[in-house]
Amino acid sequence: MMRILIATDAWTPQVNGVVRSLQNTAREAQALGAEIEFLTPSDFRTVPMPTYPEIRLALATRSMVARRMDEIGADFVHIATEGPVGMLARRVCLSRGQIFTTSYHTRFPEYLAARAPVPQALSYAWMRRFHNAGAGIMVSTGTLETELRGRGFHNILRWSRGVDAELFRPRPADELDAFVASLPRPIFLSVGRVAVEKNISAFLKLDLPGSKVIVGDGPARAELQAQHPDAHFLGMKEGEALARIYAAADVFVFPSLTDTFGIVLLEALASGLPVAAFPVTGPMDVIGEAPLDTPVGVLDPDLRRAALAALDIDRGAARSYALRYSWRACTEQFLGNIRMAQGRVQHINVAAS
Repeated sequence: MMRILIATDAWTPQVNGVVRSLQNTAREAQALGAEIEFLTPSDFRTVPMPTYPEIRLALATRSMVARRMDEIGADFVHIATEGPVGMLARRVCLSRGQIFTTSYHTRFPEYLAARAPVPQALSYAWMRRFHNAGAGIMVSTGTLETELRGRGFHNILRWSRGVDAELFRPRPADELDAFVASLPRPIFLSVGRVAVEKNISAFLKLDLPGSKVIVGDGPARAELQAQHPDAHFLGMKEGEALARIYAAADVFVFPSLTDTFGIVLLEALASGLPVAAFPVTGPMDVIGEAPLDTPVGVLDPDLRRAALAALDIDRGAARSYALRYSWRACTEQFLGNIRMAQGRVQHINVAAS
Protein backbone atom coordinates (compact mmCIF):
# COMPACT_ATOMS: atom_id res chain seq x y z
CA MET A 1 0.00 0.00 0.00
CA MET A 2 1.39 3.38 -1.01
CA ARG A 3 1.86 5.77 1.93
CA ILE A 4 1.38 9.46 1.20
CA LEU A 5 2.17 12.34 3.50
CA ILE A 6 0.12 15.51 3.05
CA ALA A 7 1.62 18.61 4.64
CA THR A 8 -1.07 21.18 5.35
CA ASP A 9 -1.51 24.33 7.43
CA ALA A 10 -5.29 24.08 7.00
CA TRP A 11 -6.57 21.55 9.52
CA THR A 12 -9.08 21.03 12.27
CA PRO A 13 -10.60 22.80 14.12
CA GLN A 14 -10.78 24.93 10.96
CA VAL A 15 -13.91 24.22 8.93
CA ASN A 16 -13.33 24.99 5.28
CA GLY A 17 -13.14 23.46 1.84
CA VAL A 18 -9.45 22.60 2.07
CA VAL A 19 -9.89 20.61 5.27
CA ARG A 20 -12.96 18.82 3.96
CA SER A 21 -11.20 17.96 0.70
CA LEU A 22 -8.21 16.47 2.49
CA GLN A 23 -10.30 14.52 4.99
CA ASN A 24 -12.54 13.01 2.32
CA THR A 25 -9.58 12.18 0.09
CA ALA A 26 -7.86 10.36 2.96
CA ARG A 27 -11.01 8.38 3.73
CA GLU A 28 -11.51 7.26 0.13
CA ALA A 29 -7.82 6.49 -0.41
CA GLN A 30 -7.96 3.45 1.90
CA ALA A 31 -10.25 1.61 -0.50
CA LEU A 32 -8.01 2.55 -3.43
CA GLY A 33 -4.82 1.03 -2.07
CA ALA A 34 -3.24 4.10 -0.47
CA GLU A 35 -2.79 5.36 3.06
CA ILE A 36 -2.64 9.09 3.73
CA GLU A 37 -0.97 10.60 6.79
CA PHE A 38 -0.99 14.28 7.67
CA LEU A 39 1.61 16.75 8.84
CA THR A 40 -0.36 19.64 10.37
CA PRO A 41 -0.09 22.46 12.92
CA SER A 42 -1.45 20.01 15.50
CA ASP A 43 1.99 18.33 15.47
CA PHE A 44 3.61 21.48 16.88
CA ARG A 45 3.07 24.42 19.18
CA THR A 46 0.97 27.11 17.52
CA VAL A 47 0.07 30.78 17.74
CA PRO A 48 -3.05 32.49 16.41
CA MET A 49 -2.74 34.15 13.02
CA PRO A 50 -2.79 37.96 13.30
CA THR A 51 -6.25 39.38 12.42
CA TYR A 52 -7.53 35.79 12.09
CA PRO A 53 -7.21 33.97 15.44
CA GLU A 54 -9.30 31.01 14.27
CA ILE A 55 -6.31 29.94 12.19
CA ARG A 56 -3.33 28.57 14.13
CA LEU A 57 0.18 28.92 12.75
CA ALA A 58 2.75 26.25 13.57
CA LEU A 59 5.86 27.21 15.55
CA ALA A 60 8.19 24.69 13.97
CA THR A 61 11.69 24.45 12.58
CA ARG A 62 13.01 22.61 9.56
CA SER A 63 14.58 19.95 11.78
CA MET A 64 11.33 19.44 13.68
CA VAL A 65 9.41 18.97 10.43
CA ALA A 66 12.10 16.66 9.03
CA ARG A 67 11.96 14.52 12.16
CA ARG A 68 8.17 14.23 11.93
CA MET A 69 8.38 13.35 8.24
CA ASP A 70 10.89 10.62 9.05
CA GLU A 71 8.57 9.23 11.73
CA ILE A 72 5.73 8.98 9.23
CA GLY A 73 8.00 7.43 6.60
CA ALA A 74 5.80 8.08 3.59
CA ASP A 75 6.57 7.05 0.01
CA PHE A 76 5.50 10.42 -1.39
CA VAL A 77 4.91 13.96 -0.13
CA HIS A 78 2.12 16.29 -1.21
CA ILE A 79 2.16 19.89 0.05
CA ALA A 80 -1.35 21.30 0.26
CA THR A 81 -0.74 24.83 1.56
CA GLU A 82 1.83 27.60 1.48
CA GLY A 83 1.92 28.31 5.24
CA PRO A 84 4.66 27.49 7.77
CA VAL A 85 4.10 23.72 7.63
CA GLY A 86 4.00 23.68 3.84
CA MET A 87 7.07 25.90 3.47
CA LEU A 88 9.13 23.81 5.87
CA ALA A 89 8.07 20.51 4.27
CA ARG A 90 9.08 21.96 0.89
CA ARG A 91 12.50 22.92 2.25
CA VAL A 92 13.03 19.43 3.62
CA CYS A 93 12.07 17.81 0.31
CA LEU A 94 14.32 20.10 -1.71
CA SER A 95 17.29 19.54 0.62
CA ARG A 96 16.87 15.77 0.25
CA GLY A 97 16.17 15.72 -3.47
CA GLN A 98 12.76 14.22 -2.68
CA ILE A 99 10.03 14.77 -5.26
CA PHE A 100 6.73 16.28 -4.17
CA THR A 101 3.55 17.78 -5.57
CA THR A 102 1.61 20.81 -4.39
CA SER A 103 -1.97 21.99 -4.69
CA TYR A 104 -3.35 25.47 -5.28
CA HIS A 105 -6.39 25.76 -3.03
CA THR A 106 -6.38 29.43 -2.12
CA ARG A 107 -5.93 32.66 -4.05
CA PHE A 108 -3.34 33.85 -1.57
CA PRO A 109 -2.30 36.97 -3.57
CA GLU A 110 -5.90 38.20 -3.74
CA TYR A 111 -6.56 37.37 -0.08
CA LEU A 112 -3.43 39.20 1.02
CA ALA A 113 -4.24 42.22 -1.14
CA ALA A 114 -7.66 42.43 0.51
CA ARG A 115 -6.02 42.75 3.92
CA ALA A 116 -2.77 44.60 3.28
CA PRO A 117 -1.21 46.85 0.59
CA VAL A 118 0.85 44.07 -0.98
CA PRO A 119 1.11 44.10 -4.82
CA GLN A 120 -0.37 40.95 -6.34
CA ALA A 121 2.56 40.74 -8.79
CA LEU A 122 4.93 40.29 -5.86
CA SER A 123 2.74 37.66 -4.23
CA TYR A 124 2.37 35.73 -7.48
CA ALA A 125 6.14 35.73 -7.99
CA TRP A 126 6.53 34.09 -4.60
CA MET A 127 3.74 31.61 -5.32
CA ARG A 128 5.35 30.62 -8.65
CA ARG A 129 8.64 29.96 -6.91
CA PHE A 130 6.90 27.89 -4.24
CA HIS A 131 4.83 25.70 -6.57
CA ASN A 132 7.10 25.35 -9.60
CA ALA A 133 9.73 23.64 -7.44
CA GLY A 134 7.51 20.55 -7.25
CA ALA A 135 6.76 17.84 -9.79
CA GLY A 136 3.18 19.01 -10.31
CA ILE A 137 0.61 21.57 -9.14
CA MET A 138 -2.91 20.25 -8.57
CA VAL A 139 -5.75 22.67 -9.34
CA SER A 140 -9.48 22.13 -9.17
CA THR A 141 -10.79 23.73 -12.38
CA GLY A 142 -9.93 24.38 -16.00
CA THR A 143 -10.38 28.11 -15.61
CA LEU A 144 -7.84 28.22 -12.80
CA GLU A 145 -5.44 26.04 -14.79
CA THR A 146 -5.57 28.44 -17.74
CA GLU A 147 -5.08 31.45 -15.49
CA LEU A 148 -2.08 29.97 -13.66
CA ARG A 149 -0.42 28.84 -16.88
CA GLY A 150 -0.71 32.42 -18.08
CA ARG A 151 1.04 33.54 -14.90
CA GLY A 152 3.99 31.21 -15.42
CA PHE A 153 3.01 28.15 -13.37
CA HIS A 154 4.15 24.81 -14.81
CA ASN A 155 3.24 21.09 -14.65
CA ILE A 156 -0.40 21.71 -13.74
CA LEU A 157 -2.57 18.69 -12.93
CA ARG A 158 -6.34 18.58 -12.46
CA TRP A 159 -7.83 17.59 -9.10
CA SER A 160 -11.56 18.19 -8.86
CA ARG A 161 -13.78 17.97 -5.77
CA GLY A 162 -16.69 15.84 -4.57
CA VAL A 163 -19.77 15.92 -2.40
CA ASP A 164 -21.42 13.58 0.09
CA ALA A 165 -24.74 13.23 -1.71
CA GLU A 166 -26.19 11.02 1.02
CA LEU A 167 -25.75 13.72 3.66
CA PHE A 168 -26.57 16.69 1.44
CA ARG A 169 -29.91 15.89 -0.13
CA PRO A 170 -33.45 17.25 -0.46
CA ARG A 171 -35.41 16.46 2.69
CA PRO A 172 -39.06 16.21 3.78
CA ALA A 173 -40.51 18.96 5.96
CA ASP A 174 -39.88 17.12 9.23
CA GLU A 175 -36.13 16.92 8.47
CA LEU A 176 -35.61 20.61 7.71
CA ASP A 177 -33.95 23.04 10.09
CA ALA A 178 -36.99 24.32 11.98
CA PHE A 179 -35.75 27.89 12.41
CA VAL A 180 -34.73 28.41 8.80
CA ALA A 181 -37.90 26.75 7.48
CA SER A 182 -40.01 29.17 9.57
CA LEU A 183 -38.49 32.31 8.02
CA PRO A 184 -40.32 34.39 5.41
CA ARG A 185 -39.70 33.07 1.94
CA PRO A 186 -37.88 33.04 -0.33
CA ILE A 187 -34.86 32.08 1.77
CA PHE A 188 -31.48 33.05 0.33
CA LEU A 189 -28.59 31.17 1.93
CA SER A 190 -24.83 31.71 1.96
CA VAL A 191 -22.38 29.33 3.61
CA GLY A 192 -18.70 29.99 4.20
CA ARG A 193 -16.06 31.80 6.16
CA VAL A 194 -17.28 35.25 7.20
CA ALA A 195 -14.22 37.20 6.14
CA VAL A 196 -13.49 40.12 3.84
CA GLU A 197 -12.08 37.91 1.08
CA LYS A 198 -15.35 35.96 0.83
CA ASN A 199 -17.26 39.12 -0.20
CA ILE A 200 -20.21 38.30 2.08
CA SER A 201 -21.10 42.00 2.22
CA ALA A 202 -22.06 41.88 -1.47
CA PHE A 203 -24.78 39.38 -0.58
CA LEU A 204 -25.94 41.22 2.52
CA LYS A 205 -26.34 44.51 0.63
CA LEU A 206 -28.70 43.00 -1.96
CA ASP A 207 -32.29 44.19 -1.99
CA LEU A 208 -34.04 40.83 -1.92
CA PRO A 209 -37.47 39.66 -0.78
CA GLY A 210 -37.85 37.12 2.02
CA SER A 211 -34.89 36.25 4.26
CA LYS A 212 -31.09 36.12 4.16
CA VAL A 213 -29.29 33.40 6.12
CA ILE A 214 -25.52 33.22 6.68
CA VAL A 215 -23.86 30.07 7.99
CA GLY A 216 -20.24 30.33 9.08
CA ASP A 217 -17.95 32.28 11.34
CA GLY A 218 -14.92 34.49 10.90
CA PRO A 219 -13.28 37.81 11.71
CA ALA A 220 -15.88 39.92 9.87
CA ARG A 221 -18.96 38.40 11.50
CA ALA A 222 -19.44 40.88 14.36
CA GLU A 223 -19.15 43.91 12.10
CA LEU A 224 -21.41 42.52 9.37
CA GLN A 225 -23.99 41.32 11.87
CA ALA A 226 -24.15 44.80 13.38
CA GLN A 227 -24.48 46.39 9.94
CA HIS A 228 -27.21 43.98 8.78
CA PRO A 229 -29.52 43.23 11.74
CA ASP A 230 -32.22 41.85 9.43
CA ALA A 231 -29.98 39.01 8.25
CA HIS A 232 -29.80 35.76 10.21
CA PHE A 233 -26.28 34.72 11.23
CA LEU A 234 -26.32 31.12 12.45
CA GLY A 235 -22.61 30.63 13.11
CA MET A 236 -20.61 27.54 12.23
CA LYS A 237 -22.59 24.42 11.33
CA GLU A 238 -21.42 21.00 10.20
CA GLY A 239 -22.78 17.61 9.23
CA GLU A 240 -26.45 16.93 9.70
CA ALA A 241 -27.17 20.39 11.11
CA LEU A 242 -25.69 22.05 8.01
CA ALA A 243 -27.47 19.66 5.65
CA ARG A 244 -30.85 20.48 7.23
CA ILE A 245 -30.22 24.19 6.68
CA TYR A 246 -29.34 23.73 3.02
CA ALA A 247 -32.50 21.71 2.43
CA ALA A 248 -34.67 24.38 4.06
CA ALA A 249 -33.50 27.24 1.82
CA ASP A 250 -34.61 28.28 -1.67
CA VAL A 251 -31.48 29.68 -3.36
CA PHE A 252 -27.79 29.44 -2.55
CA VAL A 253 -25.97 32.74 -3.06
CA PHE A 254 -22.20 32.52 -3.57
CA PRO A 255 -20.72 36.04 -3.57
CA SER A 256 -17.03 35.11 -3.53
CA LEU A 257 -14.81 36.46 -6.28
CA THR A 258 -11.67 34.60 -5.20
CA ASP A 259 -12.53 30.95 -4.46
CA THR A 260 -10.77 28.41 -6.63
CA PHE A 261 -13.71 25.98 -6.53
CA GLY A 262 -16.29 26.23 -3.75
CA ILE A 263 -17.28 22.87 -2.27
CA VAL A 264 -20.33 24.59 -0.79
CA LEU A 265 -21.63 24.93 -4.35
CA LEU A 266 -21.79 21.14 -4.66
CA GLU A 267 -23.32 20.77 -1.20
CA ALA A 268 -26.06 23.25 -2.14
CA LEU A 269 -26.75 21.61 -5.50
CA ALA A 270 -26.89 18.14 -3.93
CA SER A 271 -29.45 19.53 -1.48
CA GLY A 272 -31.58 20.70 -4.40
CA LEU A 273 -30.61 24.37 -4.18
CA PRO A 274 -30.03 26.36 -7.37
CA VAL A 275 -27.02 28.68 -7.23
CA ALA A 276 -26.65 32.42 -7.82
CA ALA A 277 -23.09 33.65 -8.27
CA PHE A 278 -20.78 35.99 -10.12
CA PRO A 279 -19.30 34.66 -13.41
CA VAL A 280 -15.84 33.97 -11.98
CA THR A 281 -13.49 31.02 -11.45
CA GLY A 282 -15.23 28.37 -9.36
CA PRO A 283 -18.88 29.05 -10.21
CA MET A 284 -18.06 29.18 -13.93
CA ASP A 285 -16.48 25.72 -13.72
CA VAL A 286 -18.94 24.11 -11.30
CA ILE A 287 -22.31 25.27 -12.61
CA GLY A 288 -21.20 26.78 -15.91
CA GLU A 289 -20.82 23.30 -17.38
CA ALA A 290 -24.48 22.40 -16.84
CA PRO A 291 -26.53 21.76 -20.00
CA LEU A 292 -28.15 24.89 -21.39
CA ASP A 293 -31.57 23.25 -21.42
CA THR A 294 -31.34 22.26 -17.73
CA PRO A 295 -29.51 25.05 -15.88
CA VAL A 296 -28.69 24.59 -12.21
CA GLY A 297 -27.83 28.18 -11.40
CA VAL A 298 -27.44 31.71 -12.69
CA LEU A 299 -24.16 33.53 -13.21
CA ASP A 300 -24.50 37.28 -13.55
CA PRO A 301 -22.40 40.35 -12.69
CA ASP A 302 -25.64 41.61 -11.10
CA LEU A 303 -25.88 39.25 -8.11
CA ARG A 304 -29.40 40.41 -7.23
CA ARG A 305 -30.64 39.56 -10.71
CA ALA A 306 -28.94 36.18 -10.46
CA ALA A 307 -30.52 35.43 -7.07
CA LEU A 308 -34.03 36.27 -8.25
CA ALA A 309 -33.66 34.35 -11.51
CA ALA A 310 -32.40 31.28 -9.65
CA LEU A 311 -35.79 30.98 -7.92
CA ASP A 312 -37.22 29.65 -11.19
CA ILE A 313 -34.69 26.83 -11.60
CA ASP A 314 -35.79 23.25 -11.04
CA ARG A 315 -34.44 21.84 -7.76
CA GLY A 316 -34.39 18.33 -9.17
CA ALA A 317 -32.01 19.42 -11.92
CA ALA A 318 -29.67 20.86 -9.31
CA ARG A 319 -29.63 17.59 -7.42
CA SER A 320 -29.08 15.46 -10.53
CA TYR A 321 -26.18 17.62 -11.64
CA ALA A 322 -24.41 17.37 -8.27
CA LEU A 323 -24.46 13.57 -8.48
CA ARG A 324 -21.81 13.83 -11.20
CA TYR A 325 -19.29 14.67 -8.48
CA SER A 326 -18.02 12.10 -5.97
CA TRP A 327 -15.18 11.94 -3.47
CA ARG A 328 -14.20 8.54 -4.89
CA ALA A 329 -13.59 10.03 -8.35
CA CYS A 330 -11.81 12.98 -6.76
CA THR A 331 -9.46 10.65 -4.86
CA GLU A 332 -8.76 8.52 -7.93
CA GLN A 333 -7.71 11.70 -9.70
CA PHE A 334 -5.46 12.72 -6.79
CA LEU A 335 -3.70 9.34 -6.68
CA GLY A 336 -3.36 9.30 -10.45
CA ASN A 337 -1.66 12.69 -10.34
CA ILE A 338 0.87 11.41 -7.82
CA ARG A 339 1.68 8.37 -9.95
CA MET A 340 2.02 10.65 -12.98
CA ALA A 341 4.40 12.96 -11.10
CA GLN A 342 6.48 9.98 -9.97
CA GLY A 343 6.65 8.68 -13.52
CA ARG A 344 7.57 12.09 -14.91
CA VAL A 345 10.52 12.44 -12.56
CA GLN A 346 11.66 8.85 -13.16
CA HIS A 347 11.61 9.50 -16.92
CA ILE A 348 13.74 12.61 -16.48
CA ASN A 349 16.22 10.72 -14.30
CA VAL A 350 16.53 7.90 -16.82
CA ALA A 351 17.02 10.36 -19.68
CA ALA A 352 19.75 12.16 -17.75
CA SER A 353 21.68 8.98 -16.86
